[in-house]
Amino acid sequence: MNNPLQTGDATRAEARVALVTCRELPLLEDDDRLVIEPLARLGVRAEPAVWDDPDVDWSAYDLAVVRSPWDYFYRYAEFLAWAAAVDRLANPAAVVAWNTDKRYLRELAAAGVRVVPTTWIEPDDVFVAPEGDYVVKPAVSAGSKDTGRYGPAEAGLAAAHVRRLQDAGRLVMVQPYLPAVDTYGETALLYFADPATGELAYSHSIRKGAMLTGPDTGTDSLYVPEAIEPREPTAAEFEVARQVLAATPPGLLYARVDLIPGVDGDPVLVELELTEPSVFLGYAHQAADRFAAAITGRLNRAPR
Repeated sequence: MNNPLQTGDATRAEARVALVTCRELPLLEDDDRLVIEPLARLGVRAEPAVWDDPDVDWSAYDLAVVRSPWDYFYRYAEFLAWAAAVDRLANPAAVVAWNTDKRYLRELAAAGVRVVPTTWIEPDDVFVAPEGDYVVKPAVSAGSKDTGRYGPAEAGLAAAHVRRLQDAGRLVMVQPYLPAVDTYGETALLYFADPATGELAYSHSIRKGAMLTGPDTGTDSLYVPEAIEPREPTAAEFEVARQVLAATPPGLLYARVDLIPGVDGDPVLVELELTEPSVFLGYAHQAADRFAAAITGRLNRAPR
């Protein structure tokens, strides 16, 4: 059986790939840059491209891979219009539109996936603070921006947070704060397309530590910093991830499944990241090679 990292292909050798980013990260995150050299070894020229740069000719690329356009939610409609106008986008524009609005969690829950319980608050709804600790966040956001943790003594701050989001016309999510995140943390399972079949295959996982320490006070950074380390998922986490991916749209180049133990200890889905997730290539042996192989596999299967 041929190794997809060694198979020669004249068409592929001419390929040019855009790694889509934002103006604040014009050269990409350091972790995302790890895929450039493995792609070069496979005869693929990969380069950063800012999604809203009017000088970028997207038609000149054989594939545009969405990586770190983490400012998209500030101009959400414009971002979706951009995605729809890029013919060869991974993940596809329809997936981007579906996945950037966390109402997709409703659909996954309806499909039988264990999802963290969520109360949805429309701009005209009245907020009633739940019992215990809870999280307030918008349905469209990135990098944990506009997200805060609240307790029973902070209902007023939470109400102000909700109202701020409502006044901006944003759908609000309220979820229980799962205490296991403070000890066990969050497990993110990474999947890349198999270069031969195009089907998602498990690559690696990481552990993220708790990020929310209190009410939302805003941040000047592009995203809330994360504490990351490698992790081997449990059988239960693999099973929930399998159920999640079975309910997702087809044609994915990559996926990240974020899980936290629920109140009963069994894993629940916090987020399914199909648009612009960090994929943590620097935390697993040959992860960058696997991602490069997935990209070249997509190039070799795509019509030219």
